[in-house]
Amino acid sequence: MILLRRLLGDVLRRQRQRQGRTLREVSSSARVSLGYLSEVERGQKEASSELLSAICDALDLRMSELLREVSDELALAELAQSAAASDPVPALGVPAGRGLAERTMLNPVRVTSVTHRPDDHVTIKSPSEAVDVVAA
Repeated sequence: MILLRRLLGDVLRRQRQRQGRTLREVSSSARVSLGYLSEVERGQKEASSELLSAICDALDLRMSELLREVSDELALAELAQSAAASDPVPALGVPAGRGLAERTMLNPVRVTSVTHRPDDHVTIKSPSEAVDVVAA
């Protein structure tokens, strides 16, 4: 199962680390406890929209940018989950004759290959990056 709170946490952590900031700095700026922010980043707590707004402000990140990146990761995770299934299910909104790699999204991601290993790891490669996903 794909958990939105985990994807949100992963994106928030990456954004913070890209800025070279610590949990302490961001938690102080967002006025949220360090422990709670850590739990949000690890996908253990569901963040309210108010909390997400405060964290985004602390990171100088637009909420729409956060959600766009989460949306892209969710789409990749869904592709990986479908590829890992014994009987893959076509993506919603994909017309007959079009593959999963051509799925239309708000931020299109062209997938060049999907590889499923026996240990339930799926590697999705696009022209700009490769993403490893563990199928649940």
